[in-house]
Amino acid sequence: MAKKSAIENNDRRKRLVASRQASRDALKKIIHDREVDFGERMIAVRKLAEMPRNSSSVRIRNRCVLTGRSRGYYRKFGMSRIALRELASCGFLPGVVKASW
Repeated sequence: MAKKSAIENNDRRKRLVASRQASRDALKKIIHDREVDFGERMIAVRKLAEMPRNSSSVRIRNRCVLTGRSRGYYRKFGMSRIALRELASCGFLPGVVKASW
């Protein structure tokens, strides 16, 4: 089980990203538009830099929904390799079988 503070920090980042996503996208659109005046683009860059770092989506860490573990994460299942193996061994994941050859 991961530290509760790490899980909570990640959840806080998710909420911040969701609340600031529209404004970040608008600023990025201005920055990448070559038709906009250079001064306006620099103002948009400054405004984007003044936003909280945790409002960027790349700072969100994928975590297991059961344990909060961040490493060995499978996107398809939304959980870590350890939790996935445990549930698959118990037969709680339909269609997942242990490999044998």
